[in-house]
Amino acid sequence: MTSTSTLTPTPPPIDDFQGWLAGFTEPTVGAELAALAACVLLAWGLSAVLRRALGMKDEKSSVLFGHRLFDGVMFPLLLLTLAYIARSLLSQQLPLAVFRVAIPVLVSLVAIRVGVKVLQVAFPLATWIKPLERTISWVAWGAMVLWVSGLLPVVLNELDQITWKIGGSVLSLRTLIEGALTASAVLILSLWVSAAIESRLLRSAVGGDLSLRKAVSNAMRALLMFLGLIIALTTVGIDLTALSVLGGAIGVGIGFGLQKLAANYVSGFVILAERSMRIGDNVKVDNFEGRISDIKARYTLIRSTTGRESIVPNEILITNRVENLSLADARVWQSTVVSVAYDSDVDLVRRLLTDAALAQPRVMRDPAPSAALSAFGADGLEFTLGYWIADPENGQLNLRSDINMAILKSLRGNGIEIPYPQRIVHMKPGPAPEPRA
Repeated sequence: MTSTSTLTPTPPPIDDFQGWLAGFTEPTVGAELAALAACVLLAWGLSAVLRRALGMKDEKSSVLFGHRLFDGVMFPLLLLTLAYIARSLLSQQLPLAVFRVAIPVLVSLVAIRVGVKVLQVAFPLATWIKPLERTISWVAWGAMVLWVSGLLPVVLNELDQITWKIGGSVLSLRTLIEGALTASAVLILSLWVSAAIESRLLRSAVGGDLSLRKAVSNAMRALLMFLGLIIALTTVGIDLTALSVLGGAIGVGIGFGLQKLAANYVSGFVILAERSMRIGDNVKVDNFEGRISDIKARYTLIRSTTGRESIVPNEILITNRVENLSLADARVWQSTVVSVAYDSDVDLVRRLLTDAALAQPRVMRDPAPSAALSAFGADGLEFTLGYWIADPENGQLNLRSDINMAILKSLRGNGIEIPYPQRIVHMKPGPAPEPRA
């Protein structure tokens, strides 16, 4: 394994540290502070202009701008660039003291903002993000303190002396730390690019187009993460040919122990690609009916009208029978059955049933609801009222209940009887008793 070098500006030497501190007593410090303040104001103005120009004023999940203007990456990045330019110009005329602290601080701030914002956007609901954010902050500020104090070369040299041999390679602690930092930076950059692509793809997606764009974004994220991992391993100095055995073992594991997991991932991409089920469709799976709220690579989230969410593995949606109520048409047909007495006015009952359905604004007028005499029941005439709705995601049981209550009120108001179950018992006389002797 070979050690990689990091590109960092040369810090002040240790023997010059006291002289650097004495530079803060020079009258030129005021000019440096004024230049730094001008850089802050200019960076603030440029960030505001870019945020409006790019149309991200209301984009709270943006990595570049964040929820507030100073919350994203753009402001410290512009400030760092302007500070570098100001330092280059002032170093030709003045001895520098303030900018020798400002530049390391801004570099650490940019590193923290990039790492934290990218992780927040890529994994918004993960619980392990908070401790990882604190770790990034501690590492960045610690490196800044070592840089400013001039101890960074000394610490790196000491870390380089701690070595051990593994096989034919000699590893040092500095190599491992630099490799871990390089791999983290590459993976964070990959997550940033994939998050930007996903946000751009899903921003204007509607209807069935949303599922296809979701599939493309998932594939792009997986591809970028894989390429980032390969680049990180190559940068650290690991021979990728040594991973061939590990790759074979993983393949065998997928073939035997991870069959279900692999099947769910493949099924997820198949569902998103062929668009047999899309985000927003109303489906019924294993007697659970609801609306598809999200399609992940491994599972699908289905939310019912009662607020419950079901996590359904994608393999089940491929291999089992699924009722997609919104595949060809978002409209859904509903019906309710009513029984009335045999002496009731059939035409009046049909009209009352139709009027009860039309009284509900959610019932479609085209096609119009219809009532039909569907059966001659044991206790009365059975009528079936059928109607169409276009918004099943707003609930179906509540609408059926409102229509049934309107039917009950209408039938009672017109004197139409809803019969109770009636049974006629026929009593047969038994054989006459024999006369007694």
